[in-house]
Amino acid sequence: MTTTTPRPAREPRVVEGAPSDPKHRPSRGGPTSPAGPPRGGWRGPRTARAGERRRMLFLTVALVVVLALFAGRLVYVQVVRGPSVAQEAREKRLTSYSLIGTRGQITDRDGVALATSVERYDVSVNQLLVGSYRGDGTEADPDGALGVAKRLAPLLDEDVAELGGRLVGERQFVYLLKGVLPEVAREIFALRLPGINVDKAAARTYPNGNLAGNVIGYTNSNGQGLAGLEASLDDQLKGTPGVETYERGAKGQAVPGGLSEGTPARTGDSVRLTLDADIQWKAQSLLDAQVAATKSDGGTVVVTNVRTGEILALADSGSTDPNNPGDAEEGSLAASVSNVFEPGSTGKVITMAAVIEEGLVGPTDRWTVPYVFTTDNGQQIHDSHEHGTLHLTTTGVLAESSNTGTVQVGAGLSEEKRYQWLTRFGFGSTTGVELPGESRGILHDWEDWDGRTKWNVLFGQGVAVTALQATQVFATIANDGVRVEPHVIAGWTDPDGEYTEADPAPRTRIVSQETADTVLSMMESVVDDGTGANASIPGYRVAGKTGTAQNWLHGKQGITASFIGVVPADDPQIAVSVFLHEPKTSIYGGTVAAPVFKEVAAYTLSELGVAPSGTKPTLFPTEW
Repeated sequence: MTTTTPRPAREPRVVEGAPSDPKHRPSRGGPTSPAGPPRGGWRGPRTARAGERRRMLFLTVALVVVLALFAGRLVYVQVVRGPSVAQEAREKRLTSYSLIGTRGQITDRDGVALATSVERYDVSVNQLLVGSYRGDGTEADPDGALGVAKRLAPLLDEDVAELGGRLVGERQFVYLLKGVLPEVAREIFALRLPGINVDKAAARTYPNGNLAGNVIGYTNSNGQGLAGLEASLDDQLKGTPGVETYERGAKGQAVPGGLSEGTPARTGDSVRLTLDADIQWKAQSLLDAQVAATKSDGGTVVVTNVRTGEILALADSGSTDPNNPGDAEEGSLAASVSNVFEPGSTGKVITMAAVIEEGLVGPTDRWTVPYVFTTDNGQQIHDSHEHGTLHLTTTGVLAESSNTGTVQVGAGLSEEKRYQWLTRFGFGSTTGVELPGESRGILHDWEDWDGRTKWNVLFGQGVAVTALQATQVFATIANDGVRVEPHVIAGWTDPDGEYTEADPAPRTRIVSQETADTVLSMMESVVDDGTGANASIPGYRVAGKTGTAQNWLHGKQGITASFIGVVPADDPQIAVSVFLHEPKTSIYGGTVAAPVFKEVAAYTLSELGVAPSGTKPTLFPTEW
């Protein structure tokens, strides 16, 4: 048996500089290890440095990726989406506001403003923003709506408490006051009160109050014409609005050098009328005074240039003040072109012109004129007052305004001829004047006339006309028998100041000059030796006719007293008519209307500088 003796344990060899000795670490390639540390030995330094490199690499890659993302985003924003982003940013900075197109003026024939637009401002509030106001902490200037009210109330001339109540709420737009003067608007704007807005508005104003208000009409708060010429000429008078767009800063100021563009507003055209403000005023004031003196329900005065058809005055009693139209009806305000009534004895002028033009009767033919005349179909015709049998010429029949005589004078006209002459002088159709709401009047076809109407139309009954239609009959006779379409528009001025006259008024011959001269001379006898004596004007020859007729105004039957005249009769320039509806002091036109004619005509002649008559009349005899 073999016994193995254990080998004695070998003490570990200690090698100087081994890892157990912290003071000595062999260097790579030293004498102990020419080829570096033994395989499987300690590798600490190399492992640490590799980790650092990996971390650096990761960070570098991450940084490059991030930079690439930023660079890509930058390229996308600046290159790809650059224009659209810039546009969006600009649009956020842009603000636009409307520019008001000012409404054109309405002036009289001499350029006197009858209607004009002035600069005004509307003050409004956004109630949601008022609460952000911060005062100085004193009782006089507290925070919130009360502070705003205390600062704003004196400028709006309102009570602080009442104004404060209107500032509180949840509405984003509430008007506080419209039509504020520019100097007040500037003070309000300078306060910079939160929620308080000051916007420019063009207000319509009428400097002469109710002067020609029946012709001019009025607009609403938005500047739209509602009545009169303001309505009928709205398309030409109204301006064209514009818009202004600009870049604004944080405080609303325009950015210097920023975008600023827009479309300018255009002022509307201005219209010049044929009306004379002074003549209109005189006619209106005299009419109103006579309406009051005679306790009439109303009245009208018309003044027209017989040669041109220009209406110099068109006055209706109780004319509306366009500054405060109140309950005035829209459309026509001029009773002179919308209300109708029987012309009465003024219509006899048509009968005289017709029979003379037809060669049936002369101005000196003789007639036996009773108070009551019975026609061939048994109709009894009466004169306005009882009288014995008169011996009158045709001129005398007109001068004395005899119904029974006129029926005899016109008997030779057939019913169809009577109708034709009435229509030739303009009855039953509009005159063509530029005012809205003009009536055609009432003229039934002759085939519909009954046994009495066919006689009544000879002396102005059975037919209804406007004041302007009735006046045109006399203007036609005065203009040598030529009818000129009446008009109130003289011309237009564009925003650049260029004036364009209106087209000449249409002209139509109605009767020959010889007939017109004859009838005009016959009408002189009405004033010199008949019912129109109160219409005489010293120094001027006057031709005219009185009238008393029925009307159906305001749904009830009444009386219209009138006088229509031409002056100077030797060289006619103007026709003036006066109508009083339902006068209480007298029903006769020679009594209540002729005196107004005299004063209006005399004033007009003076204003126009018409010289007195240079000749004495040679009148036809009125009796035989």
